[in-house]
Amino acid sequence: MDKRHPSSFQQLEKLGEGTYATVFKGRNRQTGEFVALKEIHLDSEEGTPSTAIREISLMKELKHENIVSLHDVIHTENKLMLVFEYMDKDLKKYMDSQPLPPGYDSHGGRSRGAGGLPPDTIKSFMYQLLRGIAFCHDNRVLHRDLKPQNLLINTKGQLKLADFGLARAFGIPVNTFSNEVVTLWYRAPDVLLGSRTYNTSIDIWSAGCIMAEMYTGRPLFPGTTNEDQLQKIFRLMGTPSERSWPGISSFPEYRQGWQVYATQDLQILLPMIDQVGLSLLSGMLQLRPEMRISAEQALRHPWFAEIHQRYGGIQQQVVAQQMGQQGLNQQVMQQGPGPAGASYGTSMAQGAY
Repeated sequence: MDKRHPSSFQQLEKLGEGTYATVFKGRNRQTGEFVALKEIHLDSEEGTPSTAIREISLMKELKHENIVSLHDVIHTENKLMLVFEYMDKDLKKYMDSQPLPPGYDSHGGRSRGAGGLPPDTIKSFMYQLLRGIAFCHDNRVLHRDLKPQNLLINTKGQLKLADFGLARAFGIPVNTFSNEVVTLWYRAPDVLLGSRTYNTSIDIWSAGCIMAEMYTGRPLFPGTTNEDQLQKIFRLMGTPSERSWPGISSFPEYRQGWQVYATQDLQILLPMIDQVGLSLLSGMLQLRPEMRISAEQALRHPWFAEIHQRYGGIQQQVVAQQMGQQGLNQQVMQQGPGPAGASYGTSMAQGAY
């Protein structure tokens, strides 16, 4: 990587601020290319945060079209700056900006929920999300913080994984990890139960939650506490027992007195998803981690059959056209900073890069 000086980049508007970094939109002074500048907060005593070191080391290795690119690492005496490719929106902001098609209202008679995305767009985004996840897992990396705010979208309809600050490399046997991972709403039940020996399946659970949210425009399990999150999951997926999930009673957060819920039919909650799509979603949203489908298996699922031939551009063009209809086009990017460039909003404060 080219160790340039920070002055190589013109700093434009702030996109957000998080615990260990501030993110700005920037411009390469030589090429005019827009970039995202992630300035790491350096502590005089602590030095470089471990999250930054982890992110840099992983991003140097993870080169894939569905993972945001780290262009440069610029380290001066008192500043550490990561230079990423610039993306136009995160998935959360993209969903929030979706208008309902003409003739749609909030009282049924619709193929998608308020704020939900068109089926073709969802399929394209899910395919790209799973490709990014599969690449991480093939390279022995758990993302551990997949959520709409950490999935970035550009005007070409490309979706890319971002924010690897919580990601971890894993080995065999499975390492013991912290259970303080993933925003609550997208956290797998085994992690909520206190498991510290989780694996790639935690990213798959998050992907399932994101898929459902793209259809409805609402989080599938919007819990307020760890306990409330488990209860919301059990109300839909059924309350597990030793019989249905051998070993569950040994988890630190297991409780004997949980209310017993029967498993609900996903089709009733998500009537806008076709049967083949529900099959994929069900494979991702399995309570027991060992029962969840892998990213590679998900990519081979029949729901993606038409994409396997069309992925060379058509799917991304569909999304790009839809984004273009909302005024997110290359002209906006060429005009410099503006509403589209600033569209990350507060989600960037959570570290979307």
